[in-house]
Amino acid sequence: MKKVLIILTALCISSISFAQKTAYVDTEYILNKIPAYKEAQKQIDDLTKQWQKEIEEKHLSLDAYYKQYQVDKVLLSNDMKQKREQEILDKEKELKELQKKRFGPEGDRFKKEQELIKPIQDEIYNAIKEIATAQNYGFIFDAASSSLSILYTDIKYDISDEILKKLGYIK
Repeated sequence: MKKVLIILTALCISSISFAQKTAYVDTEYILNKIPAYKEAQKQIDDLTKQWQKEIEEKHLSLDAYYKQYQVDKVLLSNDMKQKREQEILDKEKELKELQKKRFGPEGDRFKKEQELIKPIQDEIYNAIKEIATAQNYGFIFDAASSSLSILYTDIKYDISDEILKKLGYIK
């Protein structure tokens, strides 16, 4: 159903853009046919499992430390309670920092994906661009994404400057 919708949308855009040649690719299908991608994905999955285990172990350690504090709390002086509570807060902060380091927007997982997967994606994009140029396509869409995304557009169909001229922002 998703592919039918994408194809229909592409056809509508095609007819609107004066019968320009359009095409679509399924990047998910392409990626799954590339052994280097499968190997890269396996490496990332293995590292992810390792990092998740590391975080889970620290979380269990923190839980045990907190439970022990709850047991000992009645026997501790106020200074000792504050010290232990601060240690718990520090361990929680350390755990959050580790999660961010591993899985945050600029974390280790993101960096590993950039290192291993981005070159493969770039190779695919370059092949798409070469085919689009050679076969005179105006637009190429990706059928793999849940929303319609354009992978390639021919610059000659960009009317951004015309819009800016009409609005009076450029002459």
